[in-house]
Amino acid sequence: MSSSDIFIGETIGTAILILLGGGVCAAVTLKASKARNAGWLAITFGWGFAVMTAVYISAPLSGAHLNPAVTLGIAIKDDDWSNVLTYWSGQLLGAMIGALLVWVAYYGQFLAHLTDRAIVGDQHSVGGPGAQDVKSVEAREAKAGPVLGVFSTGPEVRVAWQNVATEVIGTIVLVLAVLTQGLNDSGKGLGTLGALITAFVVVSIGLSLGGPTGYAINPVRDLGPRIVHALLPLPNKGGSDWSYAWVPVVGPLIGGAIAAGIYNVAFA
Repeated sequence: MSSSDIFIGETIGTAILILLGGGVCAAVTLKASKARNAGWLAITFGWGFAVMTAVYISAPLSGAHLNPAVTLGIAIKDDDWSNVLTYWSGQLLGAMIGALLVWVAYYGQFLAHLTDRAIVGDQHSVGGPGAQDVKSVEAREAKAGPVLGVFSTGPEVRVAWQNVATEVIGTIVLVLAVLTQGLNDSGKGLGTLGALITAFVVVSIGLSLGGPTGYAINPVRDLGPRIVHALLPLPNKGGSDWSYAWVPVVGPLIGGAIAAGIYNVAFA
C-alpha cells in the first residue's frame, strides 16, 4: 500500500472512529439528547461498534490501524518503521476531524447543556421561564465536565501512576489481541475477522478496565479531540485539562510497545 493510501485510509477511518465513539458519549451525557443517561453499557458498545465500522471502512486502504499504539506494536513486531509517521499523522488528523463532526452533529445539545438555552431553527431560544446563560462557577464546572468528557478521557481518581498503569494494561490487552488474532494475511493491518474480534475486545476493555480512566487506549482518541475542545467556540466550556493530557498518550504507547515485546517473545 502506498503512503497516500495509508494517510487517506487512516484519516477517514479515525474520523469515523471518533465521530461514532465521541457521538455515543455526547448522546449519553448531553442535555436534550434522546439517549441521555443511557449509561456506561451504551458507551462501551458504542465504542466497540465504532471500532468495527471504522476498521471495515478503512482496512482496504491502510490496514486500519486507527491507533498509534497499534501502529507502534506492529512496527516493533515487524521491525519496519517506514510508514509509522504517515500512520500517526493520518490518525491525528482524522481524530480532529471526527471530533469536529461530533460538535456539528450535537451543536444544539452542546448549547443547551452549557447555557440552558436551546436552538429553534436558526434562532437562539430561551429554554424556559428564567433560563439563562450559566453564571456561577459551580454551575459552569458541573456542566463543563461532561462536555470535556465527550472529547477526551479523565480519571475518576487522579493518581498519575495508577492512571498511566490502567492505560498501559488496557492497551496491552488491545494490541496483543490485534497481533495474535486480528491481523490480515499480510500482517500489516486488521482483516475482516480481525475487525469483529477487535470490536469485542474494545467492549471488553471498556466494561472491565474502563472505569478508572475512561479507557483511551489510543493516544489520538484523546489528544485530537482535546485539541478540538480547546479550539471550539463553546460557551462556558471550561478548560481542556492539559495537565492530564500526557497520561492517555504515554500510557497507550507504553502498552503498545510492551504488547509487541510479549508477542515477539511468546508468539513469534
